[in-house]
Amino acid sequence: MKTEEIRAMILEVIHEIVPDEDLSNLKGDIRIRDQIEMDSMDFLDVIMELRKRYGVVVPEDDYMELSTLDGSVAYLEPLMKDI
Repeated sequence: MKTEEIRAMILEVIHEIVPDEDLSNLKGDIRIRDQIEMDSMDFLDVIMELRKRYGVVVPEDDYMELSTLDGSVAYLEPLMKDI
C-alpha cells in the first residue's frame, strides 16, 4: 500500500468505529483522541480492526506510535508495503 492508501484506510477504520465524527479536518500531527470523541476502547477497536482486516499486529508497547494520523501512517507503511 502507498502512503495515501494507508491514510485513507486508517480514516475509513476510524470512521467505522466512531461514525458520527467529522474526520475531514483531522490534522496529522495532533493526537487523534484530542481532535475527536474517541475513548480508549475506540482506539483499541481501531487497532483490532487493523489486525482483523489486514493482519497487522501492533504490540501494546507501540500503541503510542498510532496516536496521530501521521504517526499511524509512518508506523504502518513498512508493515503494509506488500498488501
